[in-house]
Amino acid sequence: MLEVVELACELIRRRSLTPVDAGCQALVAARLAHAGFRCTALPFGEVENLWATHGSGGPVLVYLGHTDVVPSGPESAWSSPPFDPVLREGRLYGRGAADMKGSVAAMCIALESFVARHPAHAGTVALLLTSDEEGVAEHGVRRVAQHFRETGQSIDWCVVGEPSSREHLGDLVRVGRRGSLTGTLHVRGIQGHVAYPDKARNPIHQAAPALAELTAMRWDAGNAAFQATSFQISNVAAGTGADNVIPGTLDAVFNFRFGTASSPQELKARLESVLRRHRLDYVLEWRLSGEPFLTADGPLRRAVCAELMAQLGRKPEASTGGGTSDGRFIAPLGAEVVELGPVNASIHKVDEHVALDDLERLPAIYAGIAERLLADT
Repeated sequence: MLEVVELACELIRRRSLTPVDAGCQALVAARLAHAGFRCTALPFGEVENLWATHGSGGPVLVYLGHTDVVPSGPESAWSSPPFDPVLREGRLYGRGAADMKGSVAAMCIALESFVARHPAHAGTVALLLTSDEEGVAEHGVRRVAQHFRETGQSIDWCVVGEPSSREHLGDLVRVGRRGSLTGTLHVRGIQGHVAYPDKARNPIHQAAPALAELTAMRWDAGNAAFQATSFQISNVAAGTGADNVIPGTLDAVFNFRFGTASSPQELKARLESVLRRHRLDYVLEWRLSGEPFLTADGPLRRAVCAELMAQLGRKPEASTGGGTSDGRFIAPLGAEVVELGPVNASIHKVDEHVALDDLERLPAIYAGIAERLLADT
């Protein structure tokens, strides 16, 4: 078994449900310390973060990953236990195999290989790991980025190991991400008997036309870098459980995924104007999970494309689609950010897996990117 597969299996065996790391970072830190890295634990709240560096000064190249995973769901639905890694039919099965313990293992092996071949490399190469990517992401990379601002730690380039590929390894890389804006709406009515609607005010009846209008709105047309803003209602709750009671409140949760064609302030203002026009008695709470970011063509994108062409013979599609990632916290530091990882086909699903061939290729690709950017001359 190749070293990267063995390490990925060791990581999968650790039941690291957000925000628990379960010893994953200690395992990686021990290996990198042996390879000459300076390893620093950056715990915040219940979250464990690892910052491992080799070299000094700039430029700074960071590999970014997370050791936490989502729950497995019913383990009986899996073909094999989710935290018992299994090799079967050319794939590695287990929770986190693709998202993203496979990439974490590949990054660790790549960094060991890179510093062994280039002990006097230019600048700094680093690995940043968190156990709070799949959760609320308050004390993970978001908090580490704040720490970096306070301490003056700069980052020039960042490779995120999220599973970016569509059908084949390296056929797509993320060069940006949309922002995420979530709203929680509380509509107040007056509870009463369904037989006497004149003595009550039904928040469902009041909110329904407004919500229907919001779902039909075209928020913007997008632009060359980002698709049009999307609006989705994810939860609606009202009622007492009785069929003869008009409820007194309605709660709804919705989300915007937006690029640079609209700002969060513009989206908030347009939405609230609809609520006011429908004369709703409401309270609205907002949560901005991250602003959109875009990495222009530069040294990092060129290095990634050149390495994928050299090793896989393919030029990747540059995309800003998908959800969010921890790259949204690193980009505001002034870093170029690219996401490159295995095929996104089974993440968060039952029987999550990664192709062994892809897992075995990743360390050389990650190391090759470092060589193009930092190798000594």
